[in-house]
Amino acid sequence: MTENSAKDIPFSADLGNAKLAIIGLGYVGLPLAVEFGKKFPTIGFDINATRISELQDGVDVTQEVESNELENLEHLTFSCIIDELKKANVYIVTVPTPVDAHKRPDLTPLIKASEMLGQVISVGDVIVYESTVYPGATEEDCIPIIERVSGLTLNQDFFAGYSPERINPGDKEHRLTTIKKVTSGSTPEVADYVDRLYGEIITAGTHKASSIRVAEAAKVIENTQRDLNIALINELAIIFNRLGIDTLEVLEAAGTKWNFLPFRPGLVGGHCIGVDPYYLTHKAQEIGYTPEVILAGRRINDGMGPYVVSQVVKRMLQRRLHIQDAQVLIMGLTFKENCPDLRNTRVVDLVSEFQDYGANVDVWDPWVDGDEAEEEYGIRPIAEPKPGHYDAILLAVAHREFASMNHEAIRSYGKERCVLYDIKAVLEKEAVDGRL
Repeated sequence: MTENSAKDIPFSADLGNAKLAIIGLGYVGLPLAVEFGKKFPTIGFDINATRISELQDGVDVTQEVESNELENLEHLTFSCIIDELKKANVYIVTVPTPVDAHKRPDLTPLIKASEMLGQVISVGDVIVYESTVYPGATEEDCIPIIERVSGLTLNQDFFAGYSPERINPGDKEHRLTTIKKVTSGSTPEVADYVDRLYGEIITAGTHKASSIRVAEAAKVIENTQRDLNIALINELAIIFNRLGIDTLEVLEAAGTKWNFLPFRPGLVGGHCIGVDPYYLTHKAQEIGYTPEVILAGRRINDGMGPYVVSQVVKRMLQRRLHIQDAQVLIMGLTFKENCPDLRNTRVVDLVSEFQDYGANVDVWDPWVDGDEAEEEYGIRPIAEPKPGHYDAILLAVAHREFASMNHEAIRSYGKERCVLYDIKAVLEKEAVDGRL
């Protein structure tokens, strides 16, 4: 950015003047607040007063940040008081962007955050969105709200950026600072400022996109691509099952070629892969195009829960086990292993399918908060399975606690003719009665 161009914009391009506020302290926002709080005055804001109280006590229920990381951060404070946000001049929005019951984007959290920011921003402030959206959402949906509430005008009075989150919950290797960050801004000068700001904390480096819309599109296709790859493997698993071929053995054989991608079949949930494609398909349909491949992949992945249950029921019938009033144990409820994240978990599809058959289902997950599971899905996980109690056991999530158990230990929870189905291929093929 040249000296002349800096004079044309009313915000301080000097990073030394940055005072940040991170809006939303979930899996994305908290690690961001902690890292920025090491270098800049930072307010970690969340509307959940309980969450703020826990963080002030050094407790992160998401387990993304250790207690010692929350201590001795002299630049970081936590608050649920809106007026506190007026102290900041750079706002980063990390609220969730889910889909509704009809698989349509639900921008409610984003809209409410934008309305709130419209009440607190001042001339010269910069607002950066990290939430996953469809291309155009920042400038077409969010910014007009801020302009209406604040009375300020984009690129005259305040400025915007978009830097998509790339947090992988439960992953202790790929962390915020070690994942390359895409950045963008509403003007070239602001894009440069946002890029330099993130460059202060991201050791892996940054990639400055040419526009906000490009950055939005880049994010939404990352998980769409993964969703389609997993859908392909899930469909192959269905085909191989009918052919009597073990899917994992096929994938291991194919994986000996250097450019074969190592995807595995399974339930596709979570806040990203199972959600983001619907943001892209929504926008595509809005502009008059019906995406066929993306939606086909979504149908396959959304149907894997019922498919798995059908396979288990078939094996139960072969052993003359009654499905009505059968006792079923599902090991794992979170959407992925070794994290407490329940968002959009597709394990609930297994539960509802078995209940539709009239079976009694116990869910066992040592990572899950029972109150949260009950509030979100009406499921109260059990503390410990009953030995010799179950007609069917499904290993649904490969938590380390489950992966460390051998098949004898798992089968000890079942009756003599119990069906053991391994969705995650944790156990040896010979030790189970079926797997994807």
